[in-house]
Amino acid sequence: MQETSDLKKLLSKVSNGILSVEEALEICEKEEDLGFAKVDHDRERRCGFPEVIFAESKTPEHSLKIAKSLVKRNGFAYLTRVPESTRNLLLSEWPEAEYNELSKTMVVGTFPESKSSENAKKVLVISAGTSDIAVAEEAAITARVMGCSVEYLHDAGVAGIHRILNASAKLSEASVIIVTAGMEGALPSVVAGLVDCAVIGVPTSVGYGASFQGVAALLGMLNSCANGVAVVNIDNGFGAGCLAARIIKTGNGELNDN
Repeated sequence: MQETSDLKKLLSKVSNGILSVEEALEICEKEEDLGFAKVDHDRERRCGFPEVIFAESKTPEHSLKIAKSLVKRNGFAYLTRVPESTRNLLLSEWPEAEYNELSKTMVVGTFPESKSSENAKKVLVISAGTSDIAVAEEAAITARVMGCSVEYLHDAGVAGIHRILNASAKLSEASVIIVTAGMEGALPSVVAGLVDCAVIGVPTSVGYGASFQGVAALLGMLNSCANGVAVVNIDNGFGAGCLAARIIKTGNGELNDN
């Protein structure tokens, strides 16, 4: 069992003098109460990945303290929807942090890069239009942080259907495909009709008035006539990246395990 294996590693570090008894006890704590937040340190054991910080509605100081707690335990912390003030504060603490301007995502500490081989299962992230790339980036970075190998295909919407048809090689190599699209949200249906893998549709809030900030795309994807299309919430690239990683994990037995 994974929990037993982790405990053996921890005890070995104590035995070898790498960790003190007090430090080991702290690591064994499943929840850390910061007063304003209870950091769930048992999340990785239960769900396969540590807690992620949704920074948009938090103060910069709260995000920083939660990030420090996660970095101390896991070596890194992943934040989504990071405001500029939070980004600046975290960069003062971790100057080498990876911040993505488009997706407003940030990884502090050591980026958990995939250890997958070139032949490992891949997540293909497709954006229908350039306006959808920010959401596509959030999905892609989330999948990467969770250990997946990721490839991109941008500006391949139905208005230029030849673009997706010309990408047959990339489509056939993917194990999971994430499709971000606004307007009428038709692209996931098109893609799902061309491939035999799972397709995750991400409606974006891109479009004119009758798109209703992504509701039209959401309803279009939910009503897809193609089989095997899963749909996440509007602009929820993070949720799509998580789902893709879970699908890959199920197929591989374990993320990063080949």
